[in-house]
Amino acid sequence: MERSSNYRLLKLREMLFNETDEFHELDLATLMNKLNQLTDSKFDTRTIKRDLATLDEMDFEIVQNKGKYGKILYSHQSRLFETYQLRLLIDAVLSARFITINEKKKLIKKIKQLTSRHIAKTLPEPIVVGQSSNIDYELVKLNIDRVHHAISERKVLTYQYGKYNVNKEFEFHRDGATYHVEPYALIWQNDYYYLIGRFQDTDEIRHYRLDRIRNIAIIEEMYEPREFNLQEYVNQSFHMFAGKEIWIKIRFHQELVNVVLDRFGQGADIRKVGDHHFILTTKAKLSDGLINWILTWGNKAKVLSPDYLVDQVKTKIKQMQEVYEEE
Repeated sequence: MERSSNYRLLKLREMLFNETDEFHELDLATLMNKLNQLTDSKFDTRTIKRDLATLDEMDFEIVQNKGKYGKILYSHQSRLFETYQLRLLIDAVLSARFITINEKKKLIKKIKQLTSRHIAKTLPEPIVVGQSSNIDYELVKLNIDRVHHAISERKVLTYQYGKYNVNKEFEFHRDGATYHVEPYALIWQNDYYYLIGRFQDTDEIRHYRLDRIRNIAIIEEMYEPREFNLQEYVNQSFHMFAGKEIWIKIRFHQELVNVVLDRFGQGADIRKVGDHHFILTTKAKLSDGLINWILTWGNKAKVLSPDYLVDQVKTKIKQMQEVYEEE
């Protein structure tokens, strides 16, 4: 095929992808005129028809419909992503606080190139609400890349880990010692990315926020992943707090049934008691995060067991009351 023919075919494909969809079609004359302008050449309708047939044979589906006065209209409607799927992707990008404004604009621009320009116009613009300016996005990008490759190659990660103090100074945990972790999963939870893996020093499954990881590196040491239920781990780790796994029973007001189902899933073990309450029985990780989550619901949630969790909640309530009694 001549270079001019290749070029024409590519331009025709590009035009159909960008200019047509389920609601926008072009007739043969329009296609020919647009191609003549783009290529600075003269093509007749028979050539364009042959090209359309070639594209269709190459699995770039061409849809033909009859318009007014029997005019044949052409369009490309088959897309890798449905419109609602593109909307989901864009909304996810917009809601991610760790992504910088400039990066959001770039990502959304690229996502819109996955559909026709007509549909792209209906998708949201990158208007950013609640953007955090304190997160080092360049650091997070690097950490995502390293963790992703380490998981795929089953190689151990080394890094330092820490958090900010009240003076906004970053302090390393364990006096800056290097962590050796076998990475099992990378998840996005509560506006942050987390690495979940086995901490070799204690042989425990732990999680680490990527924006708190420093000096990450992939080493040559290989590992064999152990059996691990990621969904169960995430469900039992309240807001990514760690702790000893225990069985708990909590009585909730019926107004909170959707809150509980959102947190524990449709399979949650709940049992109605009386006219206004239900009891949740589940496994959870004992931590300040669990206690604080329970206290979030005030008098609409009451821990029934175990007794030591009841005592810890009472202690926390007493401490809160003492704060307000201070002069």
